[in-house]
Amino acid sequence: MNLLKKCSSCFRKKTDGASTSTSRQLSDPTTDFKGQPRLPTFAVPKRYDIQLKPDLAACKFEGIVSIVVDIVADTRFIVLNAAAQLHINSDSVYFSDPNSNKVFEKPKVGNVEADEILVLEFSDTLPKGMGVLTIGFEGVLNDKMKGFYISTYDHNGEKKNMAVTQFEPAYARQCFPCWDEPSFKAKFNITLLNVPSELVTLSNMPVDEEEMNGNLKTVYYQESPVMSTYLVAVVIGLFDCIEDHTPDGTKVRVYSQVGKANQGKFALHVALQTLGFYKDYFQMPYSLPKLDMVAIPDFATGAMENYGLVTYRETDLLFDDHHSAAANKQRVATVVAHELAHQWLGNLVTMEWWTDLWLKEGFATWMSYMAKDKLFPEWKIWTQFFDHESSEGLRLDGLAEPHPIEVEVNHASEIDEIFDTISYKKGASIIQMLKGYVGGPHFQNSLATYIKRHAWSNASTNDLWAVLKEECNEPTMDKIMNSWTKQKGYPILSVKMKNQTLEIKQWIIPITYCCGDYDSLISLLMEKKSETYDIKDLLSNITDPARSWIKLNVEQIGFFRVKYDDGLAAKLRYAIEHKCLSVTDRLGILDDSFALCMAREMSLTSLLTFMAAYREELEHTVLSNLIKIIDKIERIVADARPELMNYIKQFFIGLLLHAAANFGWDPKQGEGHLDAMSRGDIFTALAVLGHEETINEANSRFNTFLNDRNTPLLHPDIRKAAYVAVMQKVTSSNKAGLESLLKVYRETDLGQEKTRILGSLASCPDESVVYEALNFALSSEVRKQDAVFGLAVSKEGREVAWKWLKVIKPTPLHNTLALDRVLLV
Repeated sequence: MNLLKKCSSCFRKKTDGASTSTSRQLSDPTTDFKGQPRLPTFAVPKRYDIQLKPDLAACKFEGIVSIVVDIVADTRFIVLNAAAQLHINSDSVYFSDPNSNKVFEKPKVGNVEADEILVLEFSDTLPKGMGVLTIGFEGVLNDKMKGFYISTYDHNGEKKNMAVTQFEPAYARQCFPCWDEPSFKAKFNITLLNVPSELVTLSNMPVDEEEMNGNLKTVYYQESPVMSTYLVAVVIGLFDCIEDHTPDGTKVRVYSQVGKANQGKFALHVALQTLGFYKDYFQMPYSLPKLDMVAIPDFATGAMENYGLVTYRETDLLFDDHHSAAANKQRVATVVAHELAHQWLGNLVTMEWWTDLWLKEGFATWMSYMAKDKLFPEWKIWTQFFDHESSEGLRLDGLAEPHPIEVEVNHASEIDEIFDTISYKKGASIIQMLKGYVGGPHFQNSLATYIKRHAWSNASTNDLWAVLKEECNEPTMDKIMNSWTKQKGYPILSVKMKNQTLEIKQWIIPITYCCGDYDSLISLLMEKKSETYDIKDLLSNITDPARSWIKLNVEQIGFFRVKYDDGLAAKLRYAIEHKCLSVTDRLGILDDSFALCMAREMSLTSLLTFMAAYREELEHTVLSNLIKIIDKIERIVADARPELMNYIKQFFIGLLLHAAANFGWDPKQGEGHLDAMSRGDIFTALAVLGHEETINEANSRFNTFLNDRNTPLLHPDIRKAAYVAVMQKVTSSNKAGLESLLKVYRETDLGQEKTRILGSLASCPDESVVYEALNFALSSEVRKQDAVFGLAVSKEGREVAWKWLKVIKPTPLHNTLALDRVLLV
């Protein structure tokens, strides 16, 4: 602390002429460093001592950072990151050499706003070895949900501010000058100054000491282990808390707004169990003494894995037993498991640069399924993996301009662009395929070795392949996998049957197939562009027509599509109708068929004929995918062939009525989690399709709900369906339904309820009502990160929404909808 006290003058009020900001340079020392993709490495940070003095009422902060720096080459320059909105007090900048006791003062200070770098040019050469760089700074607590920002909440009817950090991917530089790249790992000592004593203050590490000064306090935190700057975190506000401990003594706490503590119980349970599972799977315990999870009212993404202090959007951490739906419960479990996986994969072992983002996001996505399967086997989570991850990854990867999993990042401004489906969902799908190829035990041991080898350090994709080569005795691992990570797109296997021989064409991939039953499973590596396989022995014992099918990519393990010839496709349709195939394979065939139709490899008529085979489907994951496809086809037909809309809608309604009759409107005693989710999906889809019986029943139940918010007639699982049905009946001359929904929105404090309503408002077919709903989404009554839900419009309202978007000024639109990474975890 002596170094920091030495700089206390940085907190004195500036006087005219007393200092020179970075915008008043005496000369330009930045010439040699402009436009570089990465920071130079002649000076490397080892430890940060950071003092922050936030003023929540005035929405500003000031601070001092003293950085222990290793000067590894003779230089007069130190180059680090500082955002343009961070004001540097140039008179506070100096470098201390402890060996000579020499202080290098008043460097020339240059700032390159486009690159967000701060260049310090000293008059004398800095000696090699350890020294201390000290900088004073000031900034604004912004409202953009990144950097060091303000979130608002109501407490006893009064609007309050809390201060929150969101530093990933490159926003720590908005809070304090630093080497804001993942490879520059360092230790952190954080101190919060002059905080009102009634507020809870949190950081990555436990509190070391508190000093009281009247109604203000200074909080010192324990030193952290080495970590990247994007994982540093601070939260300050009024909170309730619940806590528990893991069997090995790690304290786990869930913080929420005052009065919502009970809503954190489910997340706490998931966290405690998940930490234990990851400890065993990774063969390494969680590395910090505590884990805090905090629900933040204003939060752009799903959550952020800050080391020891994970921050969440409220809807992704809190669960209300009476008003949250089964889908909300699964979402909370998913996000918690994802963020906790990062404590090993991302925090303990960090990608060397953002090119390898998939190493943390793909793995965290995949590991969340491992954890959910362990905690909730009744959820059949691996049957959902293809629908939620692989299918979406394939969809984006099939667009005209996808990017590879390993994508070159040449500037910090490009990083946000790769936080997308490719890094998360395709990354997870490739991992699932890889695990299936090498086997579960080999894969687990490889991952444990990878973590041990690179703990407290950085790693690249090649480091992962190196471990897999060793552990699995696969010398060509990098050759096999590079085609998946360095190339964009995916293969489509073209499969034909000739004289009891399979002809398959595509690139080098691991494939599986079976004939007639799953006992005949064959696994192999297809190493040529075209291969033939004699399967007459497999077919010789098949006499039942329902078992004469051949399925490739068994259980959808591989990240590719399969196109069958007409004869093979007909046999698969028969097998689907007779439930001969597994849930995941029924889902995969449906998804591949739709993708082939979109690529004009299958006619729409053929697709609809194939979809008819799913008329009696009751499995949640297949129904979920079927509903997504119905929605996409309906949108396309509405634009291309509107005269067919009535026929198409009636056909789709017919596909769903069997499931609707099976699940019914009300929960059944002892029914499963997936049945509850299916009920909500089915009736929402029928309401969107305009099914009159569904709309009338939903409106009746909603009217009962208006008089009794706890009525069992409108269970949380079907509320979205009811809200959509209500909006289907709203017109410009009768807005009673809209007004009732807005009343519910304003009265509830449950974020999940608010997003359900927002996602339903624009379902109305009346253009003037759609305009009103869209304007409400941008009003001050809706939190910025939630506004995007208001854009989920009806087919009739889509053109209205597009016109509306075009007339909104670009900057307010971008800020309001938080479009950058708004829905990723």
